Amino acid sequence: MSLPSVTEAKYEQSENKDPFLPDLPSGPLDIYRKKSSFNWKDMVMFIEGEDVLAFKLHVFRTLENDPIFARQPGEDLPLERMRELTFLRCKQLFRYDFLTRNDIMQNPWKTVVLNDCLGMYDWSMSAKFFLNKGMFGATVANSGSERHNKFVQDTEDMMTFGCFALTELSHGSNTRAMRTTATYDPKTQEFVINSPDFEAAKFWVGNLGKTATHAVVFAQLCTPDGVCHGLHSFVVQVRDPKTLLAMPGVMVGDMGKKLGQNGLDNGFALFHNVRIPRENMLNKTGDVTADGRYITPFKDANKRFGASLGALSGGRVSISRMAVVNLKLAMTVAIRFSATRRQFGPKDTEEIPVIEYQLQQWRLIPYLAAVYALDYFSKSFFMNFVEFQIGLMMKDKTDRQSELGREIHAIACASKPLGSWTAQRGIQECREACGGHGYLAMNRLGDFRNDNDPNCTYEGDNNVLLQQTSNYLLSWIPTGHQDNVRIESPLESVNFLEDYRNVMETRFTATTMEECMDSAVPLAAYKWLVCFLLSESQRRLAQEKASGKADFEARNCSQVYYSRSLAIVYVEHTVLQRFHDHTRDKDTPAALQPVLKRLCALYGLWTLSNHMATLYQGGYFSGREPAELVQTAILTLCTELKDDAVALVDAIAPPDFILNSPIGKADGELYKNLWSTVMQGNKVMERPSWWAEFCSNKPAVGSLRAKL
Repeated sequence: MSLPSVTEAKYEQSENKDPFLPDLPSGPLDIYRKKSSFNWKDMVMFIEGEDVLAFKLHVFRTLENDPIFARQPGEDLPLERMRELTFLRCKQLFRYDFLTRNDIMQNPWKTVVLNDCLGMYDWSMSAKFFLNKGMFGATVANSGSERHNKFVQDTEDMMTFGCFALTELSHGSNTRAMRTTATYDPKTQEFVINSPDFEAAKFWVGNLGKTATHAVVFAQLCTPDGVCHGLHSFVVQVRDPKTLLAMPGVMVGDMGKKLGQNGLDNGFALFHNVRIPRENMLNKTGDVTADGRYITPFKDANKRFGASLGALSGGRVSISRMAVVNLKLAMTVAIRFSATRRQFGPKDTEEIPVIEYQLQQWRLIPYLAAVYALDYFSKSFFMNFVEFQIGLMMKDKTDRQSELGREIHAIACASKPLGSWTAQRGIQECREACGGHGYLAMNRLGDFRNDNDPNCTYEGDNNVLLQQTSNYLLSWIPTGHQDNVRIESPLESVNFLEDYRNVMETRFTATTMEECMDSAVPLAAYKWLVCFLLSESQRRLAQEKASGKADFEARNCSQVYYSRSLAIVYVEHTVLQRFHDHTRDKDTPAALQPVLKRLCALYGLWTLSNHMATLYQGGYFSGREPAELVQTAILTLCTELKDDAVALVDAIAPPDFILNSPIGKADGELYKNLWSTVMQGNKVMERPSWWAEFCSNKPAVGSLRAKL
């Protein structure tokens, strides 16, 4: 199967950029659209490509034209109604069947694009749909065998509804310590699924609260010889598909309201000696024979464990992408608002758009650069993951395949934190940059923030995951000390460490602001940062061990300022390197290169500025000039990109119906749209139902005051 390149696009420079990409409505935003240095339709076509763009527009228009997806900005629905609507909409997605298996095989990226589109509309709906078809259906298909095809087909036809039950009440990140058990009974050829106590209840499981009929349950496998073989996965029926009532021995329920994504029913389940057929064990990484013998193709238990949790790597890749999508939505609202909101000015009678203020530019435009950098990274990294998955399907046993898996794991464990934290901080900045209007629920910035928040903790807490990345990087140090052994990896993310000694000797050499505005400058600084922090982390770890600490405690005491920072600069370097190369690629249209290069330089300098202390500490910077040059270059790039900002969000924004934010609409009629939406609110001008409490029975002031 040939994989499409993420830069592949049927790009044509013509007056009519694309017949099915509609023009944006005219209005107050025209001022900035006319100032733009590039055509926003050119950018859309370059980013998406004709086929993907047509698919996105088809999904968006389908949702907009179907009454079941109709909604009001800021509507406040009861939890039960919200859950019902989410399910009905999810059910409708089955009818539309936007992507067939053949579509996915031809272009796997469309799976991500569909998740983007549905998530922009409502992450609860997208999560409900993909947890069933993706996490449950794909896990059964990829971790099982032919005997499990019925479960997969029933999921495809919505005869059943699935969920992925790994996390427990008392354990999340430490997956090895899960306490649910699956004990094999050779007499009946069944597994007995049991929760030893309430702390072992499966918890936080999406779809389990009200809807799921079946779960992929991760449990400790115990065979009749008394041996525990570690965590394995089993298909367990939790509800009757005909009644949605709990199965015998299963105590299943809903967790209640969350900070966001409340259309998704997260739930819990306790199992009291629930019996399932032997065949329900997903047997790709291990199986139990009819007489109770354990068999596995893996000689190394750690490798078997890693393979059994393969779905989580895909999840982390997806979460990085989801965070970028959330930031796209927030940036669209904040930039359009800033370009039309006028406050103050050089004269009392002349108010100017707030985007003209340096402070507003500095607050927002670096996050816009981050959107473009992370957008390209998430696409290219997904294709790397697809390559790895194809290797697994083809049973590739080469060293390259093994190393590719290690590298993808390391990058995914750092890109999820980078993506989710960047979105978290960026959305909050957007909320504040829109002032009081940003706090109004109907403008959706609160939804973007709350819906993004779980990205920081599910599929692994960000700070815990970063340790996986730093462990990967530290593992290269012994290799670098061996003669004739090169430091190189399939995706080349560590190759520059081969030149470690020379990199450590480099220093900041830019002498003008213009030099700084080339992304090669922050890129060189990042290479030094990774090498320096790798050396410092190794030194710190050795110090802790020399003081008598065991390996566990030594690693624990070398995270802050060392290993954690190492993992962050490594992934920031990876993102910047890919975006830098992308902006200089021969396939990148000449008309778009200037603005993309400015975005790349801004992203690199802005993220680098968070590491000023380390750059001075290690001697890469010296004197006041480097910091001043970096800061001046950041502000200059923000100013240069200011007139392009509206067109840059136009190129990533969904239609108004999907964005669903009065202050973020494409026509830029900020006040008309906001006033109109407020006026359409429910009972906005009616007196309250409890009006009589004000008008009568006035309180006797102090009558309840304690008389001491």
